[in-house]
Amino acid sequence: MGGLPTCLVRADRNRYSVPAHFAGLAVSVRITASEVRVVAQGDVIATHLRVFGRDQLVCNPWHYLPVLEQKPGALRNGVPFVAWDLPRPIVQVRDYLLKQPKGDSAFVQLLMLATESGLDALAMACELALEAGSLSAAMVMNELRHLIAPTPPLTLVDLPDGITLTREPLANCHRYDSLRETVYVH
Repeated sequence: MGGLPTCLVRADRNRYSVPAHFAGLAVSVRITASEVRVVAQGDVIATHLRVFGRDQLVCNPWHYLPVLEQKPGALRNGVPFVAWDLPRPIVQVRDYLLKQPKGDSAFVQLLMLATESGLDALAMACELALEAGSLSAAMVMNELRHLIAPTPPLTLVDLPDGITLTREPLANCHRYDSLRETVYVH
């Protein structure tokens, strides 16, 4: 990916990705019959299904999200992203955005929001934006914020006893007629 960290560890003659912020740090690799776990500072930071054979590459695209922030163009051809299995609505939005100016950056912003809200919420927001027909990253972000924002509680105001209207207000629209009768002075 052109000068950026590869974020890979070598285990059993294969390479496995780790989250980008662990690039260059000491980690340990624990291999079982079915999985490879990468541990740093006592915490499991990455888990992959174990692959057999030699010189295979196993990448989790989410590990590279911070790299995408720095270099969004890597989204088009970067090895971790080429075969990224995303839900169909997200793929449709991605394909549309990548045809737009600065679409790479816009799509990366959506992915960053998905780290907070979840992939399912992003997929639903993409689906809603597609249904609305005016597709843009801002539209998807708006839909996503509506999905994840808590609904404000309905609060009823308790009025003290004795506060009631004695006379219902009447709408007087005639006073606005004078605004329509504008006199122009030349």
